[in-house]
This record gives sequence, structure tokens and C-alpha cells, in this order.
Amino acid sequence: MKRIRKNKSGFTLVEMVLVLAIIVILATVLTLSVSNIMQTARNGRDKMDDERSSATGKFNSLESKIRGYKF
Repeated sequence: MKRIRKNKSGFTLVEMVLVLAIIVILATVLTLSVSNIMQTARNGRDKMDDERSSATGKFNSLESKIRGYKF
């Protein structure tokens, strides 16, 4: 009589689905984190642009007053 070997090699369907679910969860968390970081960077850039515009306006105002001054 032949002996039948029961070799278990490979992964079960449950294991593969579990790994896939973990990968999807990690990808979602990463996407949300990157989105939040990008929004924070945009807000900082907009704030710097506003400050630069304000400083430019003040400089132009000062420059026009100096040009209007008669020595």
C-alpha cells in the first residue's frame, strides 16, 4: 500500500485575504497622512505668499514716499 504524504506548502485563502486586508489598511492610512501633510504644506506656502505680498506692498509704499520727498 502506498503512503500518501500530506505536505502543506503554500498559504491558505484566509491567510492571503488577511494579508491583503492589512496592506489595504496600511495604504489607506499612508494616503490620508500624505494628504494631510500636503495640505499643511499648501497652507504654509499660502501664508508665506501673503506675508511676501504684504512686505512688497509696504516696500513699494515706502519707496513711493521716498521718491516723492524733495531733497
